[in-house]
Amino acid sequence: MRTELNTAVSGAAPGIPAATELCLACVGLLGVDGVAVSMVHEGASRGTFGSSNAASRRLDEYQFTFGEGPCLDAVSTRDAVLAPDLDSSEEHRWPAFTGAVLDEGIHAVFALPIMVVSLCVGALDLFRAGPGPLAGEQLAGALIAAELASAPLLDIMATAKDAQGLDDDLLSEGEAGWGSLAELDRIEVYQATGMVMAQLQVDATEALVRLRAHAIATGQTASQVSWAIVERRLVLERDDDGSGRRTP
Repeated sequence: MRTELNTAVSGAAPGIPAATELCLACVGLLGVDGVAVSMVHEGASRGTFGSSNAASRRLDEYQFTFGEGPCLDAVSTRDAVLAPDLDSSEEHRWPAFTGAVLDEGIHAVFALPIMVVSLCVGALDLFRAGPGPLAGEQLAGALIAAELASAPLLDIMATAKDAQGLDDDLLSEGEAGWGSLAELDRIEVYQATGMVMAQLQVDATEALVRLRAHAIATGQTASQVSWAIVERRLVLERDDDGSGRRTP
């Protein structure tokens, strides 16, 4: 299985294309319905840098919207997080995330940490429509895939560093490089946050909280709400109840 997964990564262009091909290979080899590669920094999802399809990307983004999910736990614990039956009465770890993915027809999720040098920078997220464990060869293959995912993420980091003309060591200093990575994905969220800050005269933290709250209240992802704000189709009110003010 390592050979097939390695071929998927090495046969694609560096960075996001390689991460995407790895996700597609995982779907074919690991008995899952969707796969995504996401980055995490300081306890928050920073972006989805590879996915097997649009649905997997959306499922992964719920973790950013709700601020909870297996990917975040896998990074914080540096260990595999396995949820073979989200509909189980014993599953209480991520109530908002679980409700959203169950509504999408997903009943099992698995996340494995991705290590780059000494940093745990993200996770390989696997989604399955039916409940059931990820075990045996499938789990072994997922661990291999998480190991191989470090290569495209390193390429993405290097690209971000070069694009910004950074002289610091991305992996040892981190902050400037992470700032660059933030600009590669979910840029609409950062743009929308800035617009909400200006409109409501609040700081970045509160602006993002308000954006996420609107997303949750209206059943959208943070990205969908952000695009509506950036494109000036939505203006969040100071006492927003989820309706916002739509512009023509």
